Amino acid sequence: MAVLAVCAAPMIFSYLTYYVIKPQARTNFGTLIDPRAHPVPPTLGATTLDAKPASLEQYKGKWVLLKVGPSTCAKECMEQMFAMQQVRSMTGKEMGRIERLWLVTDAAPLDTMLMRQLDGMRILRAPGAAVAQWLPAEPNAALEEGLWLIDPVGHLMMRFPKVPAGAAEADKVQHYAKVKKDIGKLLKASAIG
Repeated sequence: MAVLAVCAAPMIFSYLTYYVIKPQARTNFGTLIDPRAHPVPPTLGATTLDAKPASLEQYKGKWVLLKVGPSTCAKECMEQMFAMQQVRSMTGKEMGRIERLWLVTDAAPLDTMLMRQLDGMRILRAPGAAVAQWLPAEPNAALEEGLWLIDPVGHLMMRFPKVPAGAAEADKVQHYAKVKKDIGKLLKASAIG
């Protein structure tokens, strides 16, 4: 009887867990995006800062943390840029798998001091209308308020929400820690990039 009980216990426990306890699904902080609904356009009209044609295709093979916005980068924008750098750094040995990209949506020149502060950030220009047509905006938010993630195959796959207006510093840190947690899960689960 003891041998029978030992052999049957795992099966009984699994049925009990599945049908009675009912495990809860884990949720992501970011919103998953169907890549078929918003494919990365091969010709976004992007250029480098010196007006040479560029494409998001050049980042295939890397996870791309994407920020969109005009060339004027106010306080909230700078906080996002710094947070992107911190999120990448917090992934530790995996940070080489992540690129940070800023799509500038206007033709105004970038401040030299700003560019120095964004050391390591990839910067491309793209027409604002083309970017707005491609990216799914968060409800009641402008495109520049969120962050997006592009997978190594080149699919837009996740949108991270903006930091709530008037959030305390501790809340901002917690917000970006959740972004890092999502990215960390993806890096761990993915063998590509």
